Amino acid sequence: MGTWTPIAMAGIIALSYLIGWVIRFNIAHAEPLLNTKAPPHLLKSMEFASNLAVFAAYLISVAFYLRVMSAFILRSVDMNTETNANILTSLVLVLICVAGLLRGLKTLELLEEYSVSIKLAIIGAACAGLMWFSLENGSSLPAVAETEFDLDSLRLLGGMLLMVQGFETSRYLGDEYDGPTRIRSMKYAQILAGAIYIGFVLLFMPLLGLVQDVPPEETAIIGMLEHVSFILPIMMIIAATFSQFSAAVADTLSGGGIVREESQGMAPARAGYAIITIGAIILIWQINIFEIVAYASRAFAFYYFTQCLVAIIAARRSDNKNGNSLRITGFTTLALILLWITIYAVPVE
Repeated sequence: MGTWTPIAMAGIIALSYLIGWVIRFNIAHAEPLLNTKAPPHLLKSMEFASNLAVFAAYLISVAFYLRVMSAFILRSVDMNTETNANILTSLVLVLICVAGLLRGLKTLELLEEYSVSIKLAIIGAACAGLMWFSLENGSSLPAVAETEFDLDSLRLLGGMLLMVQGFETSRYLGDEYDGPTRIRSMKYAQILAGAIYIGFVLLFMPLLGLVQDVPPEETAIIGMLEHVSFILPIMMIIAATFSQFSAAVADTLSGGGIVREESQGMAPARAGYAIITIGAIILIWQINIFEIVAYASRAFAFYYFTQCLVAIIAARRSDNKNGNSLRITGFTTLALILLWITIYAVPVE
């Protein structure tokens, strides 16, 4: 996006926060309706469609997370080719599936507790390094090329919606946490993540001129950080490995839970693990990383679209007549935006 990069990132963050508003509304208003003995048929059907959509989105996102992880690991040993990355990703997928089939994935999920702290510490160090580098060298770096922001730019941004996905996990933790806790956790997660995204992009702007003629690749951040400090690329590889692996495990767990829930216990969560593993392996060998990002973004956009429809149905049944017309208008507008992304988003290539 060139000179438009900070505004583009802020736009994605704003859209994701509005989508979070929809899902938080569903936690507060749709879930109580769905948990009654006789939930509204249309609402139940739409929630079923939504679960199918998010399962497909999780399958694609697991392929993306582990493919990126493999690229970072292999770059650290100068072996990052597409074939090598696909082989390593396939092996990791099989290992996660075997662990899930034999012992469940809860043990692997414990990594999340430690990886979050490690990731935030590394992000903080990278931001500090970027700030110091910009103050020292900002005036001597090549300027970022002027770019035109048009409809194609919006299509590219739609293809990056996956980047700000993850907050919807709170929607599916009802067995462990009450509604207000999940709503609060989602707000905090989105605000913190949004601040990190925008701050990181602003600090990176001086470096963009150094790589604007380089073809895009998933590990480009390593080459950029090499200009700042020799230690930051190593730290970023560690952060990416923890981040992508734990995210893949979390989405695999969620996918298994959806299979168990929608089959009413007839199919175990392990069946979901197997489906996700097979589907993800097929994906990584058939399409490149940027296409995977776009497919995942479109899948999540469609899932969020169905959540907007769930919110509209729940709002129409709400007793709060005064605020419902505005809410329904907002939900409908977001639904149309997300449907547009589902149809027209393109990969960054």
